[in-house]
This record gives sequence, C-alpha cells and structure tokens, in this order.
Amino acid sequence: MSIVRPGASEADRFTVGSHTFNSRLLVGTGKYRDFEQTRLAIEASGAEIVTVAIRRTNIGQNADEPNLLDYLPPDKYTILPNTAGCHTAKDAVRTCRLARELLDGWNLVKLEVLSEHKTLYPDVVETLNAAEVLVRDGFEVMVYTSDDPIVARQLEAIGCKAVMPLGAPIGSGLGLQNPYNIAMILEELTVPVLVDAGVGTASEAAVAMELGCDGVLMNTAIALAEDPIMMARAMRLAVESGRLAYLAGRMPRRAHASASSPMDNLVGRRPG
Repeated sequence: MSIVRPGASEADRFTVGSHTFNSRLLVGTGKYRDFEQTRLAIEASGAEIVTVAIRRTNIGQNADEPNLLDYLPPDKYTILPNTAGCHTAKDAVRTCRLARELLDGWNLVKLEVLSEHKTLYPDVVETLNAAEVLVRDGFEVMVYTSDDPIVARQLEAIGCKAVMPLGAPIGSGLGLQNPYNIAMILEELTVPVLVDAGVGTASEAAVAMELGCDGVLMNTAIALAEDPIMMARAMRLAVESGRLAYLAGRMPRRAHASASSPMDNLVGRRPG
C-alpha cells in the first residue's frame, strides 16, 4: 500500500479515532522540575495532547497533593492517560479503567506495557493482550510498540486507533535508529503512525515527520534539555517544518550532480 500524501493546500489536521487536533506534537509531563515548568514548556510546545502517567502523576487520586490538572486544565488540553510503569496486560487494563473514572468517562488512552527495566522495550505479547481487552471495553487505544511491521499490523487489526513505534529506547535521545522499519509501517497501516520514544533533538523530530509520520510524542527531550521552554519551541517548529517538507515532496535523490542553472543557450556558447 502506498503512502497517500495529501496536497499542501488541504486542511492538515490530525485525527485519532473520534478526535481531531491541529498540533502533531504530543508531549509528556514527567521529569520536569515542577508543575509550573511543565506548564510553561507545554505552552511553548503548542501541543494539544498531553500524556499523563496515571500510576506516577496525581490528577485527583490524592486529594492532599498538588494536582497536575490545576496547571494543565482539561478544557485547554486533551489529557491522554498512559499506562507507563505497567508490565502486565492486567495492570495496564486496570490503569486505563481508573483513568476513565478520574476523567469522567474519557476513553482515549495510550497503552504501553513494558518488558524489563534496562531497555523499557514493549512486551509485545502483553501489549496485544491488553489492546484486545481495551478495544472490547470501548477505549480508543493509541499503542506504544516495537518497530516491527508485523506487530503494527496486528495492533491495527485489533482495532487500535493509532500505532506508536519507538524510534529508540525510551529516554535515550538516540533518534530514529531504524527509519526503514518506520517507513514499512507507514506503507502498511491506514491508522495514524506516530514515533514514540527516542527523539533527542529537533532535527530528529523533523526526520520522523519527513518520513510521513502523523506525529511525534516526546517527553525527556524537552524536560531534560538545559532550557526546556526553548527546546519545546524548537520541537514545535521541527514538527511543523518536517510535516511541511513531507507535504511538499522532496526532490529525487541522484547519484551525480545536476546543475542548478540549465546548460542550454548559454551566452557565448558556440552552437554545434
């Protein structure tokens, strides 16, 4: 299946399931100095979707602790609960159900089920199991997974609304280590494909978008930058410029030089 490139003149909005957004940059809320820095960085990013690790962040579970939603109100941002820290399908499903209760029936969630701690790679078997349960339970699932095109197809077949292959291990900042697999996933799937994890700087976000990805999700690259607010602005511009470059369609690659100016009809050139 070929990647369909919409015309640059068309309205370029980002749709996941029943939800539509303008920004293709999704950002996390962990690792910042405090909630105020979180708020400032996310404002600078222009992101509309903000991921929240339900097992690690207070959004109302603990009444006597600061609440992230006081800084990132749901009437301004789309709060995307995620199952970070879950290592079994059972825990991930339970966490999503808790998030739905805390957020008044909200059903758009980000599923991640991790294997061991060293790599934080997804446990694909547990991820598939959790996805099946959540889809049956009425959730709209965006799912973190490996960069395996076969697994990506299986997740789409289950009914996930977006597939999110890692570019590199979570928090590594290594950039896209296997763009060829990402490109294969883009060719195979019809649901949105977003790079999730591994982006370290703006140029890497632009590369993901130039491949044709529908969006990029990041946290550490912004939160652990020397200036998180400035990096958030850089990531916003990188995602926007990478998307524009994809829509414009890059020039073909050539093995040899091609003069910028035509060689025909040069002044002073002898005919024949």
